[in-house]
Amino acid sequence: MNTGRTIFSQLLGFLPLREFRRCVARYRGHYKVQSFSCFDQYLCMAFAQLTYRESLRDIEACLRALGPRLYHAGFRGKVSRSTLADANEGRDWRIFADFATILIAQARRRYAEEDFGLELEQAVYALDATTIDLCLSLFPWASFRQHKAAIKLHTLLDLRGSIPTLIVLTPGAVHEVNLLDELAIEAGAIYVMDRGYLDFSSLRRIQRGAAYFVTRAKRNLDGQRLYSHPVDKTTGLQCDQTIALGGFYARRDYPESLRRIRFWDAETKNRLVFLTNNFVLPALTIAHLYRCRWQIELFFKWIKQHLRIKAFYGTSPNAVKTQIWIAISMYVLVAIVKKRLHLDQSLYTILQILSISLFEKTPLLQAFAPTNYTIQEHQFCNQLNLFI
Repeated sequence: MNTGRTIFSQLLGFLPLREFRRCVARYRGHYKVQSFSCFDQYLCMAFAQLTYRESLRDIEACLRALGPRLYHAGFRGKVSRSTLADANEGRDWRIFADFATILIAQARRRYAEEDFGLELEQAVYALDATTIDLCLSLFPWASFRQHKAAIKLHTLLDLRGSIPTLIVLTPGAVHEVNLLDELAIEAGAIYVMDRGYLDFSSLRRIQRGAAYFVTRAKRNLDGQRLYSHPVDKTTGLQCDQTIALGGFYARRDYPESLRRIRFWDAETKNRLVFLTNNFVLPALTIAHLYRCRWQIELFFKWIKQHLRIKAFYGTSPNAVKTQIWIAISMYVLVAIVKKRLHLDQSLYTILQILSISLFEKTPLLQAFAPTNYTIQEHQFCNQLNLFI
């Protein structure tokens, strides 16, 4: 029953708390902890994400103003900005990373049948990275350039539902192509990347894993045409070729043949050249697959606008990673709630509604209902009626 429960409490009811306790035990999160638990820390940071708090002092002031309602929302420890700062500084960020990974697995199962524009049986992933700029004097560990600091959010996005399946946080100086070495290749899957990931030794690793890749070729690519296949030039396709790499190092790293597709994009007036190891799908489908890669750019833009991952409550690597992973877990949790409750609103609309109604005692479905409902409150009183 949701009667008398706040929206925040109902939202937390979708969390697998047993799995959270296992993550805490795995990294000894409660070692020498007396009152402010890891779950209290998670609740504080989740509240900050959902209500767009600006600082630790802001979080403390807002939560303390709620008084006894905090207990019914799940808070057990006293909220203090110094205690929260110490928790973000000292408690292992992998607790929240593992917990977010569990939520991601749940979300992927619910969005497995989601349509992303192409009817394909294989899993399709987009791989890219985004840079979050930081102040060099406050974040000296996040090396990027001589007078600038930054971190990179390397993301593997499942295009069915726009769910991130792999996230790696590194200093800004780490190149994107290094993530390919950490990638667990899924047999039969298709990985769509831009030309920043054009490293033939890494692409051959995907080939050996019985998976496929789609990427763009660089202008100075040395490739020798072996075969040409017929194409319908009215669709924008210009050529579909089987090539062999010509350079010594490129041929050494990738000795197999590749498929080169040249496509004219009438909307942007650009000629795009794609490389893939998939010789089965039609050439036009390969071009549309690369166009679907734009979903990861929209994902990066969305989380930067609507999650607190550009301004941080702490300056240490542990505090930054803790905040980002809790933000990702909130994004995935809202996606799960949207699917389980069959909500028609977008994630943006759901987050906006949550930001102003977290501690209202309203059934969750009613909070997102398009029509206006009135809550009938029955007051029971022992006072007798003097006038009959």
